Amino acid sequence: MALFSLPGIKISGISAAVPGNSESNAGYQWISVRERESLMKNIGVETRRVALKGTTTSDLCVAAAEKLLDELQWDRSEVELLIFVSQSRDYLVPTTACIVQDRLGLPHSCMAMDIGLGCSGYVYGLSVAGGLMQSGAIKKALLMVGDISTLTTCYRDKSTYPLFGDAGTVTALEYDPDAPRMHFNLQTDGSGHKALMIKDGGARNVMSRKSFDIKKIGKGIYRSRLHLELDGIEVFNFTLREVVPNIKKLLAGTGESLAETDFIVFHQANRLINETLRKMLKLDPAKVPYSIREFGNTSGASIPLTMVVALKEPLKTGKTKLLLSAFGVGLSWGTAIVETNSICIPDLIEV
Repeated sequence: MALFSLPGIKISGISAAVPGNSESNAGYQWISVRERESLMKNIGVETRRVALKGTTTSDLCVAAAEKLLDELQWDRSEVELLIFVSQSRDYLVPTTACIVQDRLGLPHSCMAMDIGLGCSGYVYGLSVAGGLMQSGAIKKALLMVGDISTLTTCYRDKSTYPLFGDAGTVTALEYDPDAPRMHFNLQTDGSGHKALMIKDGGARNVMSRKSFDIKKIGKGIYRSRLHLELDGIEVFNFTLREVVPNIKKLLAGTGESLAETDFIVFHQANRLINETLRKMLKLDPAKVPYSIREFGNTSGASIPLTMVVALKEPLKTGKTKLLLSAFGVGLSWGTAIVETNSICIPDLIEV
């Protein structure tokens, strides 16, 4: 179990960008009115932001970064690390982080790299960035996390299409020897990799003409091998089996407690899963913010997006202790405990 703590890293700001284009599940004609009402009530997704053709995750992240850098008044020449966490990169080659480094005008001395993670990407990304920065050699970093998930969902697949939305986020990190330690517990179970999967388009199954063939999988579920495949029952069972023990192990290992935590921010998988987790942990609803109703499941961006849209005032105006819990594709999951102090959070950006 990857349970560890990192000293000397503080979060200075968080920014988020979403497409201006919004779609309502009330108008999702592929399923009946009754199914739509049940979906919005139980899964919790009423509207989603859907990127127009040609808009990429990096476009959203760059917009968020430009705003955050301006409000922080950071000298871009001092940014020495850029990490881009996504499953919808611009190209197969090169890494998107290299392109973003140039678009933002960051120095050639900036280390830039991609991490290919989805739902757990924010917690994992924080741990990687913090691990690289903890010695003090790197003073300032940008962590970008986001996805254009709607690009790989089929309209005629009721198991995925109405669930996912698009977003890009940026977290500004600084080395500060006096900052409270960040705590992590990260886990992986690759035996469940088929629970969330796009079968074709990679090196294992190279794209072919057959990859585009849309086939009936079940009632109300049609998709090709280039579309996202979601085993909802497997993901639900995995989440309820693994997430709470992961959180409790981290709390036990660090001596922290949920009572001392101001907010618990879950990955916005769906409302049914998250409410079940909340009840298992006996959490006050006021301590568990949501963004899924307005934005859907935004993959790795969901935790920082929720912080921007639901926790902006407490994060901007004082000290907060947060428990961040992410889980999903991989299968991959993890928990982080972080403390913030009056951080910069610009208004949500629409692209």
